[in-house]
Amino acid sequence: MLLRVALQIHGEDIENLKETYSLLSNNVYTHASPTIFNSGSTKSQLASCFLLTPIEENVEGLFDTVKRCVQITKSGGGIGLDLHDMTSKGTSIRKTGGISKGIIPYIQVLNWSLKYIGQAGNRRSGCPAIYLEPWHKDVFDFLDLKRSAGKEELRARDIFTAMWLNDLFMERVEANENWSLFCPKTVPGLSNAYGDEFRKLFLHYEKVADKVTIPAQKLWKAIIESQIETGTPYMLYKDTINRLNNQKNIGTIRCSNLCTEIVQYTSPDEVAVCNLASICLPKFIKDNSFDFDYFRYVVNIVVKNVNKVIDCNVYPIKEAERSNKRHRPIGIGIQGLADIFIMLKFPFESQEARNLNRDIFETLYFAAIESSCEEAKKYGAYETYKGSPISQGIFHWEMANSTVSNRWNWEELRANIKRYGVRNSLLIAPMPTAGTSQIFNNNEAFEPFTSNIYTRRTSAGEFQMVNKYLIKDLIKLNLWNDEMKNMIVDQDGSIQNIPSIPKDIKSLYKTVWEIKMKCVLDLAADRQPFIDQSQSLNLFVAKPTYSTLTSMHFYGWKKGLKTGMYYLRTKPISAAIKFTVDQESVKKMLNKAINEECTSCTC
Repeated sequence: MLLRVALQIHGEDIENLKETYSLLSNNVYTHASPTIFNSGSTKSQLASCFLLTPIEENVEGLFDTVKRCVQITKSGGGIGLDLHDMTSKGTSIRKTGGISKGIIPYIQVLNWSLKYIGQAGNRRSGCPAIYLEPWHKDVFDFLDLKRSAGKEELRARDIFTAMWLNDLFMERVEANENWSLFCPKTVPGLSNAYGDEFRKLFLHYEKVADKVTIPAQKLWKAIIESQIETGTPYMLYKDTINRLNNQKNIGTIRCSNLCTEIVQYTSPDEVAVCNLASICLPKFIKDNSFDFDYFRYVVNIVVKNVNKVIDCNVYPIKEAERSNKRHRPIGIGIQGLADIFIMLKFPFESQEARNLNRDIFETLYFAAIESSCEEAKKYGAYETYKGSPISQGIFHWEMANSTVSNRWNWEELRANIKRYGVRNSLLIAPMPTAGTSQIFNNNEAFEPFTSNIYTRRTSAGEFQMVNKYLIKDLIKLNLWNDEMKNMIVDQDGSIQNIPSIPKDIKSLYKTVWEIKMKCVLDLAADRQPFIDQSQSLNLFVAKPTYSTLTSMHFYGWKKGLKTGMYYLRTKPISAAIKFTVDQESVKKMLNKAINEECTSCTC
């Protein structure tokens, strides 16, 4: 399988083929699932993500957009689509004299079309992410699309809803002020404006255009209620995304992708594409430290290889090929961040973990830009390079008003970019890695462990698996046995209430349900200056409430995140895995451990 991928990328270039195969087979990095699935096939569609905006709001344009989505889904691509400019429900249609039914019927057509294609033997589901601005009149119906209650004809539960939020809306929610809803046809240009331009235009339209006035917090409450029930909508911050984007010279970014880490320019004649790869961080731990030099070396190779994927890809539609070869964006991510924290004995909430997280992403961004510059030296800068922030010598961390360490020579890199340019408009996009991290036995992306025990399902059956690092540490302490395993199962994979386990081990093996989300958001904000696209940031709350989610969303927005939330993950009420454990036996073991602990603590 991996040799097939290396052959697809390098063909008869034997030396680079051998180098790539060695890295892949030794689990140092991996390409995205479509690249692994489709390499070497007759239709080698290798890209993961496609972002679209509707062609035109007429019968031909809308159904041609559905056709584009169907063709992309058929080839294994994931879809993000914005509907900011689609006429809202109840608006008169001048050409026909009819009344618009709004965005919901169109979303249902798209939903069923892609669902049909997804059932036709395709390896990936045909579920798109639909992005909508909070001023659209149909926004409340949009937020209800995935909810369980209500009329079936108003639901489309296979799609993923996503809010494309501006700073003005967030400010009005915080100040408990009113908010205005418009039909897009009465507010031309609003969806393509951001920052001060958006604010000025919105305030103007509030004075002159037809509108519905609501309390901003009413809409916010609907967003939170939908998230608690369905895990969506995603939360992305339009102004931050567009302020901090190297494609701002091309146009306004209007949406993200299915997994919220890709933010690229789209238009009726350009379908944005992103080719992905992730680097397996545990492979860089040597002599109880992180090997930044080797990491830099591997990132350089990965960037070159994903550039080759752009060139050898078979595109499902010509608009995607045009966009990808003009701007050449790629998305490099990581997996196994939680693994290396444990390997280095850094609790997830520790300052050491926070420092390492930032250092890794600083190096990732530096090495990716360095490699892209080397590629530009050979093949030339990407077509739309002129006028971009990087063409002016502005790095992403400078746009974010951040600083860097003295680990790398940024001024030398800046001089090389000024001379040669870069090959890629965008480079860093930490993705979920849900599939590939299982293959390589790493924890997903940059997330904490969700549990210290889980069920692995294979063709041979179901198997209970325990965190491999925890087992090693408990064996060293002579604490690992069947009784300990059963206690961990009974505690839903947590070790915090098992008295015989030392405090330092408990701190190291906190699950995501025991880690404060403020820590997760802080780590995301720390690496954000070095992520020129965005990051698939899940939030985990065992029992979410309005106040808890509001607090987290506003904290992430104020910290400058681009993606405030991918999914909201909530804790299952019960775990089926417990049924395999003798509950009475576990109670006796816990009571025994508690009593022993109390005895050992007495003076």
